[in-house]
Amino acid sequence: MTLKIVFTVLVVVSLAACGGGGGGSSAVASADVSPASAVDAPPEGDSADTSEDESGSATEDSQPERLKGIAAASRLGSRATLGLDYNAIVELSEVGEEAWLDEQFQLPASYHDPVVADLLTRQAGGEFTDLDAENPNLSAVFSRLAWWQQAVSAEDQLRQRVALALSEIFVVSDSINALSIYPYAMSNYYDLLLENAFGNFRDLLLDVTLHPAMGVYLSHINNAKADPEANTFPDENYAREVMQLFSIGLFELNPDGSEKTDAEGNPIPTYDNDDIREFARVFTGLSFGGQNRQFPSRNVDFRQPMAMFDEFHDGGEKRLLGGQVLPAGQSGMADIQAGVDNLFNHPNVGPFIGKQLIQRLVMSNPSPAYVERVTRAFEGDSDTPRGDMQKVLRAVLLDPEALAIPDVEGTGGKLREPLLRVVATLRQLGVSSPDGFYANTGFFVQEQIQQHPLSAPSVFNFFQPTFRPAGEVAQSGLVAPEFQITNSGTVVSISNMVDAGVLGGFVNDLRREPFQQAELDFSDYLSLADDPEALVDRLDLVFTYQTLSADTRTVLLDSLVEIDDPQTRVQAAIYWLLISPDYAVEL
Repeated sequence: MTLKIVFTVLVVVSLAACGGGGGGSSAVASADVSPASAVDAPPEGDSADTSEDESGSATEDSQPERLKGIAAASRLGSRATLGLDYNAIVELSEVGEEAWLDEQFQLPASYHDPVVADLLTRQAGGEFTDLDAENPNLSAVFSRLAWWQQAVSAEDQLRQRVALALSEIFVVSDSINALSIYPYAMSNYYDLLLENAFGNFRDLLLDVTLHPAMGVYLSHINNAKADPEANTFPDENYAREVMQLFSIGLFELNPDGSEKTDAEGNPIPTYDNDDIREFARVFTGLSFGGQNRQFPSRNVDFRQPMAMFDEFHDGGEKRLLGGQVLPAGQSGMADIQAGVDNLFNHPNVGPFIGKQLIQRLVMSNPSPAYVERVTRAFEGDSDTPRGDMQKVLRAVLLDPEALAIPDVEGTGGKLREPLLRVVATLRQLGVSSPDGFYANTGFFVQEQIQQHPLSAPSVFNFFQPTFRPAGEVAQSGLVAPEFQITNSGTVVSISNMVDAGVLGGFVNDLRREPFQQAELDFSDYLSLADDPEALVDRLDLVFTYQTLSADTRTVLLDSLVEIDDPQTRVQAAIYWLLISPDYAVEL
C-alpha cells in the first residue's frame, strides 16, 4: 500500500466523519466535490530497478530513469526549499540543479537574531504598547515572529530548509518555560543551525553541545563534577541524547543503514550505561558565557556559547567509545573537543544522520544503496573532508533514486509535514503585507496542526524516523514518520487552515497596529482563469510537479467549469488541490 493511498483513506474517513470539508465558511469549501477522495493513477513512465555493482554504487546502465526538465526543477524546489513559485521554478530549470545548488551554497544566511533585535528596539520605542498590554510576555514570542518572517521571505531557501530539518534532529524546544521567556534563546539556536547547515558536521555537533539553549534543554549547563560527600553526580541527560539522537544511534550500523548483529542475530548496542557516565563527566563545568561569568551562573546570555569553569570540571581519566582514553588533568574544553571528535569519527554517524536527512528532505524509505551512497559522501574522500555538509546534501538531493521518475504504485515518497504545507502555500502564493513584515506567532498554526519549529513536545521531535503506522505500512516493513502526527483531527485542521488562507484571507495572527494584514497573490493564476485546463496544468507543475493523478485532474476540471467567477474559480482550484492526497504525499 502506498503512502498516498493510506493518506487518501484517512482523508475520506476524516471528512466523512465531520460531514464534509469541515469548518470552512465559504460556499466553495462546502461544495459537493472533493478531490481529496480521488484514487491515484500512475503517470506515464515506470521507474526502473536500480542494480548495484560490487561496491554498492549504482552503475551507469542501472540508474533509474530520471525526471527531467521543469518538472524535475519543481520537485527539487519542493524538497530543497520552503516553497518556490512558478517564476523561481523556471529559473531553477534554466540554471540546472547542480548550478542552483552552487548558488544556494553561496548565498549569505538570513539570520533570525537581527529580526528579534529590531523587534526589541521597536518595543523599547513604544510601538507595541497595546499588544504589550494584552500580551505581557510579547517579547518572548519575537523569535517565533522572526522564524515566520524569514521562512516566507528569505532568499537562502536551501539553507532555511536544511536548518528546519536539522532542528528536527538536534531538538530543543520552547515548550519549557526557561527557553520560552527569553527572546534570543530560540532565535540564536536556530541561527546556529543556519550557520552550520553548509559547514562540517563536526562543527555543528560541537556548537550544538556548547549552545546554552541545548544546555538548558538537556540540563548539562551548570553540570558540576561529582561530589561524593554531598552525594551529587554529573547529570547524564545530554550524554545519553548526544549519542542516541544526535550522532550514532542505539545500535551499530552498516554503511547502508542496516543494523549489525552478533552471532545470535541480535543488534549490537553502540554504548552502555558506563559510556553514558563517562560522557557525562566530559560535559561538566559548563555555564553561561558572556559578561560576569560564574558557576553556576544566573547571568543568562543565549547569544554566547557556554563557558568552561575548570574547577567544576571532572579532571580525571575518562574512557570513551572504541577504547579511547582521555588523560587526567587536561582542560575541560579539551575534554569536550575530544569527546565530540570521538562521536564524530564513529562509523555510525554517516548512515545514522544521512538516512535522517534523506527522510526529512526526500523520502521515508530510501533503499540501502541510497543510504550507503550518502554515507560515503559523509565519510569524505581525497577532495572533501569527513562530515562536509555540502557534499552530503548534494548526495541526498541529487542521488539517482531521488531524481527518478515518481513511482505512484511503489514505496517512494513521503508525507509532507503539516508545517511545510502551510509555509509552502504562503511562499508559492506570494504572501506579503504592506509593511513588508509577516506578523505570525505561529500559535494558531501549532494549535491546528500540532507542529511548530523549535516547539516539539520532547527531544524525540514531533515524530520519530522509525515510526510505522499500524496496518499495511507496518506489515510491509516500511516507515512513515509524519503519520505520527497525522490523524482525523489534523487532516481536517490542515484543510481548514488552507480554507482560511486561500478562501478566507486569514494568513497571519497579529493583524493589529503596528503590524498589518498579509495577503496572498493570485494574479499569476487569474491570468489563466478562463482556461481551466491551463490553470490546472500550472497548479500541477508548481505544487505537484506534474504528478497530479488523472482522477483528481478530472474532478478538478469538472468542478471548475461550474464556477463562473474567475477569482472564485482560481481559489477553488488551489484549495481543492492543496487538500488532495496528490499534494499531501510528495513522490
